[in-house]
Amino acid sequence: MKKITSICLAILMIALVAISFTACSGGKTQTTGEKDKGEIIAYTALEDDLTEEYLKVFNAQYPDIKVNIVRESTGVITAKLLAEKDNPQADLIWGTAASSLLVLDANNMLEPYAPVGVDGILQKFKSDKSVPTWVGIDVWETAFTINTVEIEKLGLKASDIKSYADLLRPELKGHVVMSNPSSSGTGLLTVTGLLQLKGKGTNAGWDFLTQLHENIAQYVHSGSKPAKMAGSGECAVGVSFGYAGIKEVKKGNPVVVVFPSDGSGWDLEANALIKKGTINLAAQTFLDWAISDAAMNMYKDNYPILANGKGGKYDGFSNDPVDQLIDNDLAWVASNRDSILDKWTAKFDGKSAAE
Repeated sequence: MKKITSICLAILMIALVAISFTACSGGKTQTTGEKDKGEIIAYTALEDDLTEEYLKVFNAQYPDIKVNIVRESTGVITAKLLAEKDNPQADLIWGTAASSLLVLDANNMLEPYAPVGVDGILQKFKSDKSVPTWVGIDVWETAFTINTVEIEKLGLKASDIKSYADLLRPELKGHVVMSNPSSSGTGLLTVTGLLQLKGKGTNAGWDFLTQLHENIAQYVHSGSKPAKMAGSGECAVGVSFGYAGIKEVKKGNPVVVVFPSDGSGWDLEANALIKKGTINLAAQTFLDWAISDAAMNMYKDNYPILANGKGGKYDGFSNDPVDQLIDNDLAWVASNRDSILDKWTAKFDGKSAAE
């Protein structure tokens, strides 16, 4: 009897220890490594040149943390993460569309984490959970990069292209390049922006995209490539995003950047911690740094709208850039993403560039 009692007491003690551990840890994922050293994998859709520029500052502050970057367009990154759901490879996501992170969050793939300084991020630019699952850094928006030489060959002037409707001009047939929304976050924000501008739940947006398709030369798998193609004279108009076009202006290429008068579709570049068996503490350090003043001061050199409300300025915006943005329903974009992409692919993928 005493032997049975001893065994029962031992089992009870083990159970109490397990309960105590669970209560203390809150049932959270385990962590490993050290905050200021180690090796992490970051998936990003940030432009290559920006990634290199930003990492120089991070590496100077944290020389003992090695950051392995996997850089792809937003759609590719999103598909890769979804494919790796049961065996995640990345430790964190840095600078990828919030609309994609909402999809990942709905699939329970993001680990709640409140990086240092998160209270300084505007509420509309971060997850609405008590412990955020994603945090924004900056906003990017639809813009047209117009080659002034090429468009004059078509009998038009750059000033003739002010709105989305102007992209339907017959002179532009075969002279407009746009990003593919299946692979590019810029393509997706442009398409979903147009669908919202024309009326969610109506066919007006799809009718417009069908008309625009007649003038499209090619859908490319990069948000910045249409601007680069306009810069090199490979097309008259590249439907891209602001920073990409302004970069072509700074290179001295014969282009102007136009933000559509009807409003720009937009998305938020955001960060998140990947949910996995063991969280690398160095990944949390990176996410802390990624919304720090040091990082934000670099973001604002390229993006006028920051998630902390302290944006920068650059040539090309004559008005407050926030006023340029449409009333964007990111939750609607995330929940309808798959159906929108399926329909877009079925209707328009024939003009997509080879991957």
